[in-house]
Amino acid sequence: MDQRAWRRFRKNKGALFGAVLVSFVTLTAVLGPLLAPHDPNEQLRETLINDDYEPAAPFEVPGHWLGADSTGRDELSRLLHGGRVSMMVAYLATLLAIAIGTLAGVTSGYFGGWIDFGWMRLVDLLLSLPFLLIAIAIQRVVEDPSLFFLILLLALLSWTTLARVTRSKVMQVRQLEYVQAALALGMGHLRILLRHVLPNVLGPIIVLGTTLVARMIIFESALSFLGLGVDPPDASWGSMLNEGRQQLAYPWLMLFPATLIVMTVFGFNLLGEGLRDAFDPKE
Repeated sequence: MDQRAWRRFRKNKGALFGAVLVSFVTLTAVLGPLLAPHDPNEQLRETLINDDYEPAAPFEVPGHWLGADSTGRDELSRLLHGGRVSMMVAYLATLLAIAIGTLAGVTSGYFGGWIDFGWMRLVDLLLSLPFLLIAIAIQRVVEDPSLFFLILLLALLSWTTLARVTRSKVMQVRQLEYVQAALALGMGHLRILLRHVLPNVLGPIIVLGTTLVARMIIFESALSFLGLGVDPPDASWGSMLNEGRQQLAYPWLMLFPATLIVMTVFGFNLLGEGLRDAFDPKE
């Protein structure tokens, strides 16, 4: 980010607030296992406060600030560990989607012809498919899908918008005089792409990547909410929402993971809008 873009970013209070939220959630996710007071999957006898196995409310049992679920597992520990899973899936899926989308957009926009035709028809095909229905169908077909499979699935279904935007930007950059001069001087395509084209499209890629993390969190939470994400007893925010849905008489079981999901998505959206305004204030 150049100095002018950085100054614009610092003046945007919403972007700074989004950066604080994102930093807080990411740091909490990284340090989650160290901060968690208990094993997230351990059923603790002191939290089972009656014979009906009702979930312990927040602050009802000493040492368990956010209470526990109906099986006696500490809610705070599960939120911290679940955040690590949700953020890891979101970040890794986004990085893989950025890699695929950048490759597709740069090569199709720079070379054109049949390469452009092939990539864009694939993009059109994927955009015509309903994301969640395809994800659910694939998850149902694959027996016992791993966390890596979930990351791969989210990435393969999410790179299309980034590819289209990158392609459009590359087509503009390719017409610039210094790129044409480099082609006329016989400079290799790979060198031109790395030295002249890619640096000029990094701004939109970073902005779209930031907002894509928010989408990944929503998609992962939706799949886990439907029981198609991480395998129990491991926790993610989406799976905790699903568990809380089955016990609506105890609303805090849904409130805490839902609040974290909303806060995280809100932070990434604010950060993405701030980066967009900083990189390209005309838009």
